[in-house]
Amino acid sequence: MVLDKNSPKPLYAQLEDILRTAILNKEWEVNHAIPSEIELSRMYSISRMTVRAVITQLVNEGMLYRVQGKGTFVAEPKISTKSLAYMGVREQLERMGYQTSTRLVRFETVRANAHIAGKLGITRGDEVVFIERVRLVEGCPLSLHLSYLPKAMCPSLTEEYLETEQLCVIVEKQFGLKAAAVSESLESVLATEEEAELLEIDRRFPLLMLEDVNKSPVGRIFEYSKVLFRGDKIKLYFEYETK
Repeated sequence: MVLDKNSPKPLYAQLEDILRTAILNKEWEVNHAIPSEIELSRMYSISRMTVRAVITQLVNEGMLYRVQGKGTFVAEPKISTKSLAYMGVREQLERMGYQTSTRLVRFETVRANAHIAGKLGITRGDEVVFIERVRLVEGCPLSLHLSYLPKAMCPSLTEEYLETEQLCVIVEKQFGLKAAAVSESLESVLATEEEAELLEIDRRFPLLMLEDVNKSPVGRIFEYSKVLFRGDKIKLYFEYETK
């Protein structure tokens, strides 16, 4: 395909379309290098500066990634999911055909510190069930899930089924706790040493942190959760209805 210099569409936009189509059509394999800036400049008779700007745009979108001294490579497509307020991550992934598994890291009763107590609307020092799990997709760690539930609201909760069932399903079945309202926040963070080890990434790797506070139909908070997603593996999208 060549660039049409007589077209009203700018040359950079034409080149972006060509490269984007090549990536989406898998003309270049994931983690394989694309032609260099110089090669693309020669192939399409366009300035290297324009080529660099187009590649930078595709890098920013997550379609390509650069390795210093080696070149530009095709990135693995990110998994696109809705926020947890709509549906659990595991259920969404399985509906898309992904093979998922869960590894339980910790299940214990702890005393709520000031931060956790504030999130759950309880008193500092109250007993809280703390659950830490790693979600894997096709055998690769995708996310780290940290959940805190007031012990008084789920006194007989055990670690049974936590690797095979979603937590939201378990607490609804056993204790009648179902989210009627969810408060949610999203921010970017850098992985700690412990998080990096569990997610099999480097320390200070970029993560997406999604925090949820779930309330029952009567307004009682029964769960505070924090999910850390690998920034290279997933993107979250939100859908709202406007009145």
